[in-house]
Amino acid sequence: MEPLKYRSVFDIIGPIMVGPSSSHTAGAARIGKIVRNIFGEQPDSVDILLYESFAKTYRGHGTDIALVGGLLGMEPDDQRLADSLKLAYEQGLEVLFVPKNEKAEHPNMVKMILKKGDRKMSVTGISIGGGNIQISELNGFKISLTLGTPTYVIVHQDVPGMVARVTNLLSEAQINIGTMTVTRESKGEKAIMIIEVDERNDQLAQQIKALPHVYSAAYFD
Repeated sequence: MEPLKYRSVFDIIGPIMVGPSSSHTAGAARIGKIVRNIFGEQPDSVDILLYESFAKTYRGHGTDIALVGGLLGMEPDDQRLADSLKLAYEQGLEVLFVPKNEKAEHPNMVKMILKKGDRKMSVTGISIGGGNIQISELNGFKISLTLGTPTYVIVHQDVPGMVARVTNLLSEAQINIGTMTVTRESKGEKAIMIIEVDERNDQLAQQIKALPHVYSAAYFD
């Protein structure tokens, strides 16, 4: 039998967090925060579809407050997490929780549908244990985003030259691309770039976001 492999001691002892379960609380908060960062701003409303274990225990295990806290920009150990539903109400963020009965690809899965004005975005996240997460769907696209390396996620209109504009900025900043995934809804509609890079640089996302036809640009370290 192969020995278990751990990337760090935190894979064994788990993350610092508020709440009873690293999967249901720390992982959920991280999903919420990453979804907020990809969206690029606080939404007016969010529908939160919960599956399997998340659907059964989301109130008792604090998954609800963790997801909303993450959407408000909180880390898993933020002491305000317990008040996140109240804070969301005070900030005008409408939240709807929808426990689902159907089977899912993972027992700790959540799909968020965010809206602000005419903007709408859907993201599916999975909490895989120990506070670690994966993003498996974005706007209907199947993706695999583990965020184990510095990564840019860019949502943009499918027009000629977008890949060149983004990669030129990376080149000018002397950032080397490790892997790059580009996908789109259909010709001329929304497209997504997921770029894993070798160098850490959290300043470039704002420059990418300022490019024409870019809806959002988020950097994850």
